[in-house]
Amino acid sequence: MRSKLRRWLKDLVVLLLLAMALMWGMDQLRKPELPENVSGIALQTLDGETHSLAELSQKKPLLLYVWATWCGVCRYTTPAVEQLSQEGQNVLSVALRSGDDSQLAQWMAKKHLTLPVVNDPRGELSARWQVSVTPTLVVISQGQVVNVTTGWTSYWGMRARLWWSGL
Repeated sequence: MRSKLRRWLKDLVVLLLLAMALMWGMDQLRKPELPENVSGIALQTLDGETHSLAELSQKKPLLLYVWATWCGVCRYTTPAVEQLSQEGQNVLSVALRSGDDSQLAQWMAKKHLTLPVVNDPRGELSARWQVSVTPTLVVISQGQVVNVTTGWTSYWGMRARLWWSGL
């Protein structure tokens, strides 16, 4: 009985390691090439406030979340980002090609989202950052990009990335 359990645990560990390697590889393939001065860029949110990524990320790591209203995977990721924002985590989002400001504001109100959002209606900002996959999550700490991941990520995955980047 013990040998079966040991073999099963060994197979599980191997499977988890393979899954992690595959996810890391996909992140590397889809990772955007952010410009050198990404942290110096000033962005204006829907509420009219202007934010610098460098300033936002000085005291604690910033989660920059690039998403879209039409993105199927974002339906599952956005509530977790909203929860992080509600808990006081440092979050800024960029809505990619999701309509004009009023359309985006209406959509966010309908979904009860309050996280700070920068509208990128024509995808110009995302194109400059070479973001080709939604959602894309970028962790910036003290003005430096320290982690980038694409696709679905859990609440705990995002929280762990922020925690790790703050060390």
